[in-house]
Amino acid sequence: MLVTDEPQVPSESPPVATRRTRRWPFRPNLPSLGEGKVAYLFLTPWFLGLLLITLGPILASAYLSFTDYSLIGAPEWTGGDNYERMLSDPRFFQSLKVTFTYVFVSVPLQLAFALALALVLDKGVRGLAFYRSAYYLPSLLGASVAVAILWRQIFGSNGLINTTLGAIGFDNLPGWVSTPDYALGTLIVLNVWTFGAPMVIFLAGLRQIPRMYYEAASVDGAGRLRQFVTITLPLLSPIIFFNLVLQTISAFQTFTQSFIVSGGTGGPADSTLFYTLYLYQRGFGNFDMGYASALAWVLLLIVGGLTAVNFLASKYWVFYGDD
Repeated sequence: MLVTDEPQVPSESPPVATRRTRRWPFRPNLPSLGEGKVAYLFLTPWFLGLLLITLGPILASAYLSFTDYSLIGAPEWTGGDNYERMLSDPRFFQSLKVTFTYVFVSVPLQLAFALALALVLDKGVRGLAFYRSAYYLPSLLGASVAVAILWRQIFGSNGLINTTLGAIGFDNLPGWVSTPDYALGTLIVLNVWTFGAPMVIFLAGLRQIPRMYYEAASVDGAGRLRQFVTITLPLLSPIIFFNLVLQTISAFQTFTQSFIVSGGTGGPADSTLFYTLYLYQRGFGNFDMGYASALAWVLLLIVGGLTAVNFLASKYWVFYGDD
């Protein structure tokens, strides 16, 4: 046997051919057809609500606004007669006057009061969570029937307000809700009292303003009022605009307070005849649903027009982060 000193090198196995796969830089995560069906299944209640509860009544009221419909017989097409009747309806113009007065007085006062209180709470008040919840509570209860009844009792002839004023020497006090000159004012005070929702939003906006802006302004010698005008208001203007639009729309829709305080009449002397209350009277009191539908569409145009004006005017006083 021949023995060599060279080490034995193991033989290498032949390479095995492998299939090279192409790798894409990304793989789109597309939902499968089954997932799409499940999504539409969960959206079905919303679509049904949109068609049956929202879109259906909107289209029906648009048609009824051109008809004479009494809720009992079939509607009869009358064209634009309902809209022409408004021009000779004194209560229609009275309801517009009352509603516009209510909106243009109560909404600015409500927002000013909410912003002032938010500025106070933003200074680091102890127990902030409690105060925030307590001040938000009127927004939840302000539109309720119970609060409207309580408000009528407070501002009545023998209510809490007159009792308190009489105890400190005032006499011959009127019944605030039964006097035409003061009845609308009590409802304006009620709306201002429901300042909780805009206050919470203002407070959240104030917390997002960087403190370094105020520190730099203090170093430059700017006082509190100067800082409020040049820093707080511009940076908070998107929040002010948001609250302004929401509260304006909500004020135009006010119904319960006027209905309860006036007993459904809009009195005394139509001084609390809100537009929505007059619409209700014509539709469900006089069974003139065609005219009521026309009133509803006029209200929609008014609210939509004012909202559009607010958006157009916002470019002159609302400042966003990229401006």
